[in-house]
Formats: sequence, C-alpha cells, structure tokens
Amino acid sequence: MILQNTFSGVGKASLFVKRFFTELFTTRFEFKEFVWQCYAIGFKSLPLVSITGFIMGLVLTIQSRPTLAQFGAESWIPGMVTLSLVREIAPVITALICAGKIASGIGAELGSMKVTEQIDAMEVSAINPFKYLVVTRIMATTLMVPLLVIYADVVGLFGGFIGYNIHGDVSMFRFFSQALESLTFMDLIPATIKTVFFGFFIGMIGCFKGFHAENGTESVGKAANSAVVTASLSIFIIDMIAVQITDLLS
Repeated sequence: MILQNTFSGVGKASLFVKRFFTELFTTRFEFKEFVWQCYAIGFKSLPLVSITGFIMGLVLTIQSRPTLAQFGAESWIPGMVTLSLVREIAPVITALICAGKIASGIGAELGSMKVTEQIDAMEVSAINPFKYLVVTRIMATTLMVPLLVIYADVVGLFGGFIGYNIHGDVSMFRFFSQALESLTFMDLIPATIKTVFFGFFIGMIGCFKGFHAENGTESVGKAANSAVVTASLSIFIIDMIAVQITDLLS
C-alpha cells in the first residue's frame, strides 16, 4: 500500500511538472499576477531575510574569530566569512526560510481554494486556474529566491563587518575589499544556479501540495505542513547534488 501510494504520488508530481511546462509555453502569460506574486513572495520576505542574513554574518564572524586569532590569521576573516556565506550558508538558510514561509503559504492558499471549490469555479468561468495560480507562483519563486539569496549575501557581509568591529577596528572599505578579493566566478555561478532550482522546487512543491489538497479543512493544514517538509528536504538534496557537481568541475 505504501509503495503504491509512493508511485502514485510520483506519477501525479511528474504530470504536474509536465503540465507546468506545457502551460508556460502555450497560451497567454498572466503577467500582472506574476508581478503581484513577485511582490508578495519577494518584497514581503525582505524583513525576515534581512534579520536572518545579518545574524548569519554576525554570528559566523564572532564564532570564527577566536580560532583564527590563535593562528594570527584574523586578516582571513573577511574572506572566510564571504566564501562561507556565498557558497553554502546564505543559499541554504535563505532557501529554508523561504520554504517555511513561501511554500507553506502557497500550499495553504491553494489548498483552501481547492477545498472551497474556488478553483472549480474558475474553470467554470473559462479561466485557466493552473495558468493563473500555479505558473505565476512557480515563476515568481524561481525568480525571487535567487534575488533574496543575493540580498542575504550582502546583508550577511554587513553583519560580518559589524561582528569584526566588536573586537577590532577595520574600515568598511577595507573589510569589503578583502571580502570581495576572495571571491571568484566559480564561487558565484554554482551558488546562484542552485538557488534557481531552490526557488523552482519551493514553488512547485507548494503549488502541487495545495492544488491536490483533499476535501475538508483539515487537508489545508496537511498541505501546508507537507509542502514545508518536502520543500526543505528537496533543498538539502539539491544542495548535495550541486556540491558534488561543483567538486567534479573544480
């Protein structure tokens, strides 16, 4: 029974992804709804991402400083913090924050629309609910999550600068100069590409769980919870694959 449900879920997900790409490249794109979703997903997530990014940079700098100071390598702190944030910490943590906030919101929103038969009403009104509700949200998360990660990188570096100056004294220009000197395109490109996949899967899983919610209000909570868990797990799997590919290419 469990195996049957697993294969059934994989089949539904595969058809859902296929329908997304079919709808994306056919018929008219709902641009206004896409812009609104970018605002709702991206702009409204800025406060949470700002706080998280600042704390990441601050804590990473404060925690690593004593160890590097033992070896007289305090000058390496800006480069170390930058590489840690850009390569791994900021993309994964920000994506997990987005999975908790965005995937659950999409799952609950579409789940409630499914349960209250609003999606059926859209179909009766000759409106394509998949195009309007699903495609716009997935495209918005695919675009906005990488931008949020880049924003978290910048805020994290500022947090690192503040953390460095708690027990030291370095100008902002010198700190950021040392930080950026340690970065290469091979650090930026893989980190950015994987955030695109993070955003895509966050939107896809949230929409899938909400769009396939069963009857009853209880299923709305289950859809939101399942969306968060599945999206978070997918982030770790994608990150593991991305790290292996980057290691082979380097």
